[in-house]
Amino acid sequence: MADNIARVFADAIATDPTRPLLTWYDDASGDRTELSGATLANWVAKTANLLVDEVGLAPGTPAGVLLPPHWQAAAVLLGCWSAKLNVVDTPGDVDVLFAAVDQFDEAQSWAADERYALGLAPLAAPLRQVPPGFADYVVEVRRHGDHFTPQPGPGPADERLLTRAEARADELGIERGARVLVDATRYPDPVDWLLAPLTRAATVVLCANQDPARLDTRVATEKVTHRLP
Repeated sequence: MADNIARVFADAIATDPTRPLLTWYDDASGDRTELSGATLANWVAKTANLLVDEVGLAPGTPAGVLLPPHWQAAAVLLGCWSAKLNVVDTPGDVDVLFAAVDQFDEAQSWAADERYALGLAPLAAPLRQVPPGFADYVVEVRRHGDHFTPQPGPGPADERLLTRAEARADELGIERGARVLVDATRYPDPVDWLLAPLTRAATVVLCANQDPARLDTRVATEKVTHRLP
C-alpha cells in the first residue's frame, strides 16, 4: 500500500476514473449525488489549491473539520490530506476550519484564522446567508484550479490513519473493488466510510437518514456487493 493518503486515493481511481466512486443519499431530503473518481478528484484538487494558493498553508498545518459523513466532507478531507495538513478533531487553535452550518455552536470552541461554512445542500448550492466570520466553501473552492500535485511522502497523520483504515477494512470485511453500502449514522468516522474503502479501491454508497424500506431496492439499483455490518 502507498505511504500517503493522496497516493491511496489516486491509486483507487486510476483503473477507471469514470466509474461512480462515491454516491450520496439522504433519505430524509431525497438528495442523491453521484461522483465519479474524476469528479471527486476535481473537488479534491480545488480544495487543496484553495488551502495552498489562497490560504497559504504549509504541510503540517493544523486544520479542523466539523463535518458529518457527506460527499463534500470527502472533498474537504482528501483536499486537506493532499495538501499534507494535519486534520485534528479536538477543539483548539487551527489555521483553517471547515464547519457544517448545523455545527456552528461547536465551531465557537475552535480558534481559526480562516473559516469555511458548508451548507451541504443538494447540487452543492451556495448558502443563502453566509454567517459572519465565515466564507462559503462551495463558492470559494470553485474559483481554484482543477489539478493539484501533492508533495511526495506522507502527511503528519497519514501512517496512523492508513494503518487504522487497513485494519478497519479487514474488520468490516471490505474486499478489493467492492461496492460498499454505508449507513452514515452508524459509521460517522471517515476512517470507516472513506479511508477503509479507498485502501481496497472500493466504491461507496453513503446513506444518511437511511430508510430500511428502501434498502433492498438501493442494493439492487446501486449494484452493492457489501453492506457494512
